[in-house]
Amino acid sequence: MDNIKDLFNVFPRPGRVEWIGIRPERREPMLMVDGISLSETKGILGDHYSGRSGNRHVTLIQAEHLPVIASLSGRDELDPGLLRRNIVVSGLNLLALKDHRLQIGDTILDVTGQCHPCSKMETALGPGGYNAMRGHGGLTAKVIRGGTIRVGDEIIVSTAAVQAPAY
Repeated sequence: MDNIKDLFNVFPRPGRVEWIGIRPERREPMLMVDGISLSETKGILGDHYSGRSGNRHVTLIQAEHLPVIASLSGRDELDPGLLRRNIVVSGLNLLALKDHRLQIGDTILDVTGQCHPCSKMETALGPGGYNAMRGHGGLTAKVIRGGTIRVGDEIIVSTAAVQAPAY
């Protein structure tokens, strides 16, 4: 492979779903679940955001970043539910997935952008929590084909990049 653009589509291995969380009600803590059902129009069924934002149906964060966020926020470990992301994945560099399509279980997702932290991280992680999350917030994705995602599912990255979403 002589072309650097070709390297954008080479991943050493599939990723893996490590943790899944939903928030059935606004201002409630995330609930850890073993699996979720997704719809092309509603996103995650049973989540309070279901049906609200087509380009942000699902949020993903990289498991390898959790110890970094914990360290930067002065913690020994970190409950993924505090970070308000739906799926914790391991084995993939999430930032390398920009404009790619993912298959997780029987679901297909298009990566739509970065998921930047919000001011709620100051409450969840304590003072400096927002800055601890910067650069580690993960990605947002849109559901292209609904289905089910379960903890332990493999994450396959499509070698064909998708069209950038129209905002």
